This record gives sequence, C-alpha cells and structure tokens, in this order.
Amino acid sequence: MTNAPIFLFVPVSSAQGIGEYMRSLIIAKQIVKIWPDAKIHFILSKQAPYATSCPFDALLTEKSPTKHVKEVNQFISQLKPDMVIFDASGRKSQLKHAKAVGAKVVFISQHKKKRSRGLKLGRLMATDSHWVVQPEFVIAGLSGFEKFKLALCKKAPPIHTGVIFTPLQLSQQAQLLAKYGVEPEQYIIFNAGSGGHLVGDKLAADIYADAAKLISEQQNIKCLMVYGANYPNKIESHDKVIAISSLDNSEFVNLISAAKAVVISGGDTLLQTIAMRKACLTTPVSKDQPPRISACSKQQLVLDCPSESQAMAAMATTLLQTATLSQLTNAMAESNQKNGLDLAIAEIKRLLMSN
Repeated sequence: MTNAPIFLFVPVSSAQGIGEYMRSLIIAKQIVKIWPDAKIHFILSKQAPYATSCPFDALLTEKSPTKHVKEVNQFISQLKPDMVIFDASGRKSQLKHAKAVGAKVVFISQHKKKRSRGLKLGRLMATDSHWVVQPEFVIAGLSGFEKFKLALCKKAPPIHTGVIFTPLQLSQQAQLLAKYGVEPEQYIIFNAGSGGHLVGDKLAADIYADAAKLISEQQNIKCLMVYGANYPNKIESHDKVIAISSLDNSEFVNLISAAKAVVISGGDTLLQTIAMRKACLTTPVSKDQPPRISACSKQQLVLDCPSESQAMAAMATTLLQTATLSQLTNAMAESNQKNGLDLAIAEIKRLLMSN
C-alpha cells in the first residue's frame, strides 16, 4: 500500500434519498484524516441535488451509476483505484471489473434485500468485504443457503458495522447552539430525511414542519426543523420553529446530541439517534423504513406513529414526559449501539494491507 491510496466511492444517488451518499462522505472524510495524501473520487448521478456540491472529485452520470456500466468501468480502468466502495449500488459486472483492475472491493448493504443481492455468487466472488450498516437486531440472520455460499466461496460473512456517523465535536456543537439560539436539552430537532420523500401526495418534510408547529405551541418548546438537501420549496421560520435548509452529518449529529428529544424518519439517522442514546419519535417516510422502525420499537428503543402531523403532536406529549425519556434512554444504553465508523476504518486498513 502506498501513502497515497486511491479510493472510489459509488453510492446510490438519486433525486430522493441521500443516506448512502452521506455515509460515503463520512467515510471519505475520515480516510483523509488518516491518509492526508489519499485521492478520493465519487461517481454520482446528475439527478442528485448534491452532485455538484460534492467536496471530492466526482464523475457525474446521467442516471444512477448502476445503469451506466460502460462509463463506470471506463472510469475504474482510468483511475486504477486501490479500493472501490459500492454503497448499496453497482452491477455484478462493475464489481468484477473493479476486482479485475486490482482494487479491493467493498459492498455496503442496509437491509435484507440488499444483503441478499450482495451474497449472490457472482457478486460474492468479486467482493472482498461486505458491510451491513444495521444493528443485528434490525435484520434477520443469514439463511442456510447464504451460509452455504459463503462456505463454498471461502468468504467471511458480512460484517455488522452498525450505523456510521461523524464523531461528536463539542466545540462545533457550542457554535451551532449559539447560531440557532437554543440551549442544550431545551429544543427538539425534526427531520424527515433528505426532503424529497412523499407520503401520499404531500412532502414528508411539510408534514414534519406542521407537526413541529403544533408541538412547539402545545409544549412551549423551541423546535429546529431540518428540511433536507432535496427539499424543493422555500422554507420559513415560524415563532418557536426555526427552519434549517440542510445540515451536513457533523452538524446534524452535534445538534441531535444536545437536543431534549428528536422527531425523525426511519432511515439511517434513526439508528444514529439510537447510538447517541437520544429519545426519539419516528415515523416512516419510505417503503423500506417500516421494518426498521418495527425492529427498533420491539426493542423499546423508540416511540413510533404514522407520518401525520396530529398523530405526531399527540405522541410528542408522551415522548417529552420524564418517565418516557428515562425509559427510552435506558433501553438505548442497554442496547449498546455504537458508531460503526471505527470498525469501517479498521476494515479498510486491513484490506489495504492484505495481498
């Protein structure tokens, strides 16, 4: 391994979701801290609102990179990366091509269907490390056939890294609290994901904003409403509701950590909230979220309700009760979920050092 390894990130990127891109960005920024001379590249869809603001060199494809096999493979051939990280993305031929040019190949899955895809024989043979960015209680165990395939191919089972997020920075947290005029444990933070999700014919972010208004009035508490990078409309603050267009992950986790409670959708940020042991109310805003929410609810780690502003406001009354806050935080402590970033970086180091 050289002192200037080359990394290529290929996350799912679209006009809606942002979770895979944010996770790749978190890992990339941590890599630069460890290997300051590392060369980082991304491949992103032009349809993603964040495509042109990526802080690293990015190849832009017309649609999802997964649909542009020729272009992606040509870029891999030109770049000759030491490692390619496919976050819930990539066709088998793209993984195989990355392997053929000498790269270590990482595949990241976030739910059972994606994990199963990563364990198909063709992909399995082209993958050096498979990470599952979920706690083990969220996702069912491997099937007997999947275990057989792993044994047949002499491959290690997927690694449960758990959720990956930026470590807390108390100095940044203090700056953010001053910027938004809030005190620790004296506000609620709201976020419905990337801002582009629809619940029925209404943007989930608008439903959350309505809930924030109701809760701020009923509970007499400040609310920070984070709309998300993909939110298409103009935002406005109202009374105790402070509107925030978007936050990077570092800003987001620092504000979650200092909040009294969190109202959040059932994506990766829900698991980040649990790992930070912050009491939360969660609702589903996309079809892959209900199973994750159900698993967390069964562990008594969260409160949940439908994505409907009145229901959310009613449930917030329960959420903010001292007994509920204590019960949820104690359950999270017992669950012992942690930031998976350290485990991911350790695996990257291992792969780069291996032959």
